[in-house]
Amino acid sequence: MKQNLPLFLLFFTSILFAQTKVSGVVKDTFGEPVAFANVIFKDSNEGTITNENGRFYLESDSTHDAIWVSFVGYKLNTFPLSQKVSYNLEVVLEEEVESLGEVVVYSGKTSKKDNPAIVILRKIWENRRQNGVKKFKQYQYDKYEKLEFDLNTIDSSLIKSRIFKGMEFVWEQIDTSNITGNSYLPIFINEAYSKVYGDNLLREEKEILEGNKNSGFENNQTLIAFIKDMYKEYDVYDNYLKFFDKAFTSPLSRTGVDVYNYVLLDSAFRDNKWCYNIVYYPRRKNELTFKGDFWVNDSTWAIKEINLRASKSANLNWVREVYIEQEFEVLNDSIFLITRDYFLSDFSLRKKEKAQGIYGKRTTLFDHYEFDIPKDKSFYKEQIDPYNEDIYMRPDEFWEERRMEKLSRDEKGVYNMLDTLKTIPRFKSLYNIGATLASGYYQVGNIDVGPVFSIFGFNEAEGLRIRLGGRTYFSQNDPWRVEVFGAYGFKDRRFKHGVSAKWLLDRKSRLTIFGGNRKDVEQTGASLTNSNDVLGRNLASSALITVGANDKLTRVNLTAAGLSIDPVKNLQIRLTGTYRTLESATDTFSLKYFDENGGIQSKISQPELDLGLYYSPNRKTSGYGVEQTVINDGDFPTFYVGYTQGLKDVLGGDFNYSRIQGLYFQPWNIGGIGRLYTTVEAGKIFDPVPLGLLSPIPGNQTLFSIYNSFTNLDFYEFVSDTYLSMHMQHNFGGRLFSRIPWLRKLNLREIVGVRAAYGSLSDENIALNQPNGLLLQAPTKGYWEWSVGVGNIFKIFRIDFNFRGNYLDNPDVRRFGVTGEFGFSF
Repeated sequence: MKQNLPLFLLFFTSILFAQTKVSGVVKDTFGEPVAFANVIFKDSNEGTITNENGRFYLESDSTHDAIWVSFVGYKLNTFPLSQKVSYNLEVVLEEEVESLGEVVVYSGKTSKKDNPAIVILRKIWENRRQNGVKKFKQYQYDKYEKLEFDLNTIDSSLIKSRIFKGMEFVWEQIDTSNITGNSYLPIFINEAYSKVYGDNLLREEKEILEGNKNSGFENNQTLIAFIKDMYKEYDVYDNYLKFFDKAFTSPLSRTGVDVYNYVLLDSAFRDNKWCYNIVYYPRRKNELTFKGDFWVNDSTWAIKEINLRASKSANLNWVREVYIEQEFEVLNDSIFLITRDYFLSDFSLRKKEKAQGIYGKRTTLFDHYEFDIPKDKSFYKEQIDPYNEDIYMRPDEFWEERRMEKLSRDEKGVYNMLDTLKTIPRFKSLYNIGATLASGYYQVGNIDVGPVFSIFGFNEAEGLRIRLGGRTYFSQNDPWRVEVFGAYGFKDRRFKHGVSAKWLLDRKSRLTIFGGNRKDVEQTGASLTNSNDVLGRNLASSALITVGANDKLTRVNLTAAGLSIDPVKNLQIRLTGTYRTLESATDTFSLKYFDENGGIQSKISQPELDLGLYYSPNRKTSGYGVEQTVINDGDFPTFYVGYTQGLKDVLGGDFNYSRIQGLYFQPWNIGGIGRLYTTVEAGKIFDPVPLGLLSPIPGNQTLFSIYNSFTNLDFYEFVSDTYLSMHMQHNFGGRLFSRIPWLRKLNLREIVGVRAAYGSLSDENIALNQPNGLLLQAPTKGYWEWSVGVGNIFKIFRIDFNFRGNYLDNPDVRRFGVTGEFGFSF
């Protein structure tokens, strides 16, 4: 249960104050903020620059009595400090009158023509593939990564809140961010040390984790992996930088001139290299863009330093701030290598500056570069033990030797603080509540009770339905797991049950055996690709509200056993033997068919052997036990190919038949215009079978928008033995609505979808199924429908308007329908 811990439960530690702290805002004489002004402690080299709103924060371990504030075209302001801690200062800069004639003030849109910044940008484009490690055949380096989460914007009301009763000691010492100027309290820290090897000729890269240290939460690999995936690796030279499932346009992108204004601000030596300083800012609001500046070398056109701050108007939920810094080292006259990458994000339910939130900070350092040391291709393909417990138990001496920057005093306190908090009963209670909301299970000893979100349901066969279940849970790396459920329908007055067990025999190859039994009511007309998941249950079977009568339900008694193995990473081969019986669950739905003697049967008994191949390249998982958690869900393609053989006269089997099926799912980031999801499914049954074994085109009679189903189709409206299905759904992410002034501030997102299916049904199958009294029809003309939708309503709701494309003359068809969906997304 702990493996799905949400961000808002990452609590508490303590920190120490520096000697001198100062924060505030820099304005001109007209009261307008001065962005990118220099703020430096007097007679020192310790300084910072203001953000786009003129705000700054600066601290030092030394005592200072003044700051210098300056910017091109303004007089130097020496601002006295009367105390060690000075917050919310307002510094006013006066224009330098005698130099006004030499100063060019840039505002609004800059010209693409004759702009020296654009000339430099084109040089960067021409040389970007020749910089860094890409200039060598092979490379290797050491990588140190530090992830930290902090509770921020702490005020007296939060400190006095009843929720922290008994935990007041965490507030003893609080610090302030030098990026946002807000107070914060570190609550979680994780450190990782790795060796990275790459070969540009083979196009291979391998990262070997050598050490990992976590502040509490029982070395939770899922939490760590989730956070790392949220802060994905990125390259500022790429056209688009992906964070939080959104594609931000990079200021170095070839399309950057369409969304950014560029200004050549300065030139100077940076580490003995002459560089140009370019400031950039968005041309329009509400787009996924940044503000900031970068320094670029005048001969190699490689980036020396860059900072990026996400536009505050960007269509992004729950994230109030994104700030990135990268620094590059000069290896020789022509090679610039990244040495430091800093990423800060400010999560909050509200974007107001004074609202409480959580900082997420990642610092990645790179060192000990070596080049042109070749390794065999087998080195990159070789699988290593996915979980070595020693990696998570490294002694302090290991970290003292390998940390590339020392922990600050407040960061060191995180480890001690979490150890203390874990002993406090109130903290344990808060932890368990949050974990239950995140995972859907409530832990009682070594048993997880749930999932709590499926306790109640309704359908025409069972009426009101109650379901309770549980599973064993000793740790996220359990080698075996048992899961059970029991359910009762108040209309049919029948008990249902399910039990499933699985055991991981070999961790390296993930050789697993599994088996179980389920006796339940199911809507088998809601999906095309068959599932042998014993405890699986789709939403269509238990939706509380449906469109029309959801009466075409089947009583399923399924027993399954099999094994699976992953011969290579993300490729699974699964062999399953099943035995199931199928019969109608309502009086208004029939599965009757002719048997081989011409008699009429209403129950199907069928054993099957199923061989399936599942391939999901680039999928990332956490956990090393029998069950794993996918941490980049919807971010990788999925391929499935399956072959099923029905066995007649084995265990009383009724039919002998063959079936093949295939599925391909692919999400696509389409640059700055959103995210596209595509699915193609195909299948064929080669022998006559009854309705319960055919392939119904998936209908959707619920009020939910369910991907891979046809919203304006009733269940079993189309049935086939040969089918081809295609689904496309594109989310523009607010790209269009952001152009409409009165809609812009709502941050709504446009969604369009197209769905189509072609199928056929043989004369033999039509004849075999005549006794059921249904007029079986296949979409031989190709059925299609389309939809338009509006997402991000109140940040959590989406509504779709669905239109039927053809077969409009069929009786009682639904030409139009409205569905919705709740969910949390960035």
